[in-house]
Amino acid sequence: MIHGVIFDLDGVLVSTDELHFKAWKILAEELGIGTFTKEDNKKQKGVSRMESLEVVLGKGSKRYTREEKEKFAERKNNYYKELLEKLDEQAILPGAIECLKMIKGKGILIGVGSVSRNAPLILEKTGLLSHIDKVSCGLDITRSKPDPEVFEVAANKLGLKNEDCLVVEDSMAGIAAAKAVHMKTLGVGPEHAQLRADYSAPGLAADIDWNGILGA
Repeated sequence: MIHGVIFDLDGVLVSTDELHFKAWKILAEELGIGTFTKEDNKKQKGVSRMESLEVVLGKGSKRYTREEKEKFAERKNNYYKELLEKLDEQAILPGAIECLKMIKGKGILIGVGSVSRNAPLILEKTGLLSHIDKVSCGLDITRSKPDPEVFEVAANKLGLKNEDCLVVEDSMAGIAAAKAVHMKTLGVGPEHAQLRADYSAPGLAADIDWNGILGA
């Protein structure tokens, strides 16, 4: 039986993809790196901020020091946080709140496992924080997905064993991370059928057999 459900944040509970895209695009233009496209943005899915930066810099020919890269990443994050100021409940994906309430009603703990350092701010801005028991984010970890650290930290904060947790993810890196530490997985989103999760659905608003998945 599942005692805790750990949700990835962006693409699962909320959508801030467009804000990330705009922030990276601004940085790319400032660095004189050609055109940063939506296809480029897709390559950044589920990875850390520094790995996302490498996707941007990889479009150019110039090489930078570690210190310069850290400044670029911080600059992008500042642009993103400026855009986040306008974030509200409209960013919540269909079915998310209903799903959280249903799981809570079954007495199951709810965690968030996101590599984003802005996860607490996003949860607060969208009003979702009150539905979450514990948050594991980029502030708690040193390794990005597919390393399972973010989910292990979430399970530890919830006081649960890994095998008693279900991870809800929209990226292959996230599903691989959860499986690496014996957590059950539910893949959602446009690519749910290709994620190799234990269960899959187009999104949280879909007709999901939660009783079967949770063992409740």
